[in-house]
Amino acid sequence: MAAWLFKTEPDEFSFADLQRGGPSLWDGVSNPAALGHLRRVRRNDEVFIYHTGGERSIVGLARVIAGPGEDPRRPGLTPAGEPKFAVVPLRALRAARTPLSLAAMKADARFTGPEGAGFDLLRSTRLSVMPVPPKVEGVIRSLTGLD
Repeated sequence: MAAWLFKTEPDEFSFADLQRGGPSLWDGVSNPAALGHLRRVRRNDEVFIYHTGGERSIVGLARVIAGPGEDPRRPGLTPAGEPKFAVVPLRALRAARTPLSLAAMKADARFTGPEGAGFDLLRSTRLSVMPVPPKVEGVIRSLTGLD
C-alpha cells in the first residue's frame, strides 16, 4: 500500500470539508506530473492532506476508496487507456493531532537528508499530488500523531 500527499487550498476545500461531506471526489488536477501520480493511486492507499496558502501544513489523513477514474466534467482517455483527467474518491480518516508545517519539515534532516530524498513537497512546490517515500511516511505519521 502506497502513501501519497494531496494538496488543497483550504479556502476552496479543506480537510474539515472532507470530514463533513463524507466520501468526496478528488478532482481538479491538471498538472501532467501530478496527473501521472494520481493515475498510480490505488484503492486503500492512504493520503496525507496538505493545506496550502497560509497554513502550509499536513492536517489530516484520508483513504482512497476506489482507483482512478475519468473526471465526469472532463471525460476522455489517454492513448494508453488511462483517464486523461483522473479523479479518485477519498474518505477522511482522522485529523492530525499536531499539524506538520512545511517550515518544520524543511528544518528537519529526516526530510532534507538522504532519508527524505525524493520527497517532492520540499523540491517541487507546484505539484499537487505526490508519492511519500516510506521513510518519510513514518516520520510524518509520528510527528502528526497519524500513526
